[in-house]
Amino acid sequence: IKGDSLEGYLFPDTYLVPSNIRTDLLVDIMLSRFRVQVIPFWKKARYNTKFSLHQIITLASIIEKEAAVETERPIISSVFYNRLKKRMYLAADPTVKYALSEIRRPTKKVYWIDLAVDSPYNTYKHLGLPPGPICNPGLSSIKAAIYPVKTDYLYFVAKKDGAHIFSKTWQEHEEARKLVKK
Repeated sequence: IKGDSLEGYLFPDTYLVPSNIRTDLLVDIMLSRFRVQVIPFWKKARYNTKFSLHQIITLASIIEKEAAVETERPIISSVFYNRLKKRMYLAADPTVKYALSEIRRPTKKVYWIDLAVDSPYNTYKHLGLPPGPICNPGLSSIKAAIYPVKTDYLYFVAKKDGAHIFSKTWQEHEEARKLVKK
């Protein structure tokens, strides 16, 4: 695993283990599950992306944190691909929350002042993907990171139920934000 931590590679699943299991053994089990679930898929799918496995896991981790509705994962992925293609900031709130977690306990909502956090994980300040995953994504987010749907969307805003409104223009996005705030 290339990176400074195992973040992103501890496969999220249901594990039946003794409550007193040693941490190193649990980590081994989770890494083994990653190898079983992700690596065979990656060996076939890697030819469908220009990104490395580490980059895909990083993107998938952002998708994982953004998506509450399963069917929206490939759409959210498309927004990030479209932004990367246009050299726009990913501007993903979960990356700011991750950056803040290194400094203090992050709040549920990201405030304007939080966007100034100095971190390579702050995708409001740094172009491209952050240096590594911000959580451990499941297989559906990993698949979405490799296979985004084709859209023209550049923005999305979450509704109270966790679903999103997707927009092509900043003006549409602003209207969606106002609608969600009502």
